Amino acid sequence: MKKFLLTALLAAALPMTAMADDDDDNGFGLAGLLSAKNKEDLEPIQLSAGMPLTSAPWVLKSGTYYEFEIQGDGSQELALTGPEFFRAIWVDEIVVEGLEIRPLGLDSVEFDEAGEMEIGFIAIKPGSYYLKVPGSTGETQRLEITIK
Repeated sequence: MKKFLLTALLAAALPMTAMADDDDDNGFGLAGLLSAKNKEDLEPIQLSAGMPLTSAPWVLKSGTYYEFEIQGDGSQELALTGPEFFRAIWVDEIVVEGLEIRPLGLDSVEFDEAGEMEIGFIAIKPGSYYLKVPGSTGETQRLEITIK
């Protein structure tokens, strides 16, 4: 019986090893959620006094890896907040001037002066979310985000 089970397991595993992506030299293929085939770049967010954050809302797909830049022009000390959105995603990394930060969680980010950061994440929990400039009331200071 043990011999039969071992043979069945090996037979099931062989087709899986044949599916490994040859682009990765360790023989295991690319990691599914973090593979280049599953990555999308989003429109950058512009942090500038009185200017729109983006030109359109974001519609994201759960399970997809996304990257976006936040570009602050230094015209004013500005922040972006969106705790519900940040709890609905898994933040892989935040890159600031070549320094990679791998946080366990995120609530908001703030620019005290001109600069740029890039955030890489996987959309997880479907729903409607937002990122906004705290204390603002204008529609252009809020980015609507839908995860499907």
